Amino acid sequence: MKLALYMPQEDGRLSGFLHELKDFDVYEVSSSEDLRRDTDMLLSAGGDGTFLSAARIVAGRGIPVLGVNFGRMGFLSEYAPSDVIDALRKGQYAVEEREMLQVQVNGGEPMTALNEVCVSRCGAAMLGVDAVLDGQSLPTYWADGLLVATSSGSTAYSLSVGGPICHPEAKVLIISPVAPHNLNARPLIVPSSAVISLSLRCRDSTAALALDNRHFTVGADVRLDISLAQFSLGRVRLSKSDFIGALRSKLFWGEDVRNET
Repeated sequence: MKLALYMPQEDGRLSGFLHELKDFDVYEVSSSEDLRRDTDMLLSAGGDGTFLSAARIVAGRGIPVLGVNFGRMGFLSEYAPSDVIDALRKGQYAVEEREMLQVQVNGGEPMTALNEVCVSRCGAAMLGVDAVLDGQSLPTYWADGLLVATSSGSTAYSLSVGGPICHPEAKVLIISPVAPHNLNARPLIVPSSAVISLSLRCRDSTAALALDNRHFTVGADVRLDISLAQFSLGRVRLSKSDFIGALRSKLFWGEDVRNET
């Protein structure tokens, strides 16, 4: 098995993991140009931010990503190094497909994101975001910003702004305002087949655009067209993986003193 290894940050805990990988054909990568054609899998060694960067490296290449957790939270990179080594040796894993977003800025070349696309204000003035869903206009969102998330991203930024938790197999997109000034503005779940166009009402000349962990500055007259990417991301899932269990152990979902009786 040929494994590409992506580990952008040095970590003292990596040495033991690298030693255990000696039984495999492993090489390191830092960008998509480093990938070899016969690569079976990309190992992302770090946290969820590292995994998001790894997803861009293999975007459209058909190479699945296995997240090795050297971070803190770990919804995407959820597996301990020892579990990864054991599963690879025994072949006890599967590949699940995660939907990705693509966004075109003013009709330009598509860029991709796994978790979310977010546009937000740069200055002090509130941002008005006009959203069009499959040709139908939604009410203007007056807020600090607006994000569109996948089901994979429902436990990331979308969750922190009050969005719902979605099972990663759910074929949906989440439209969530960031700190809305409309008291009746609520997150909206739409089919993942939807095409969403965003334009801004802004007193500032620029706005901020974030695609997962990448950040850009765009003009206030920007138009964003968001839809599903034409390819998905293969995420390697070990047999012990459990999304509901991860919610309970990592986010303490449902914790209540009454449950202990």
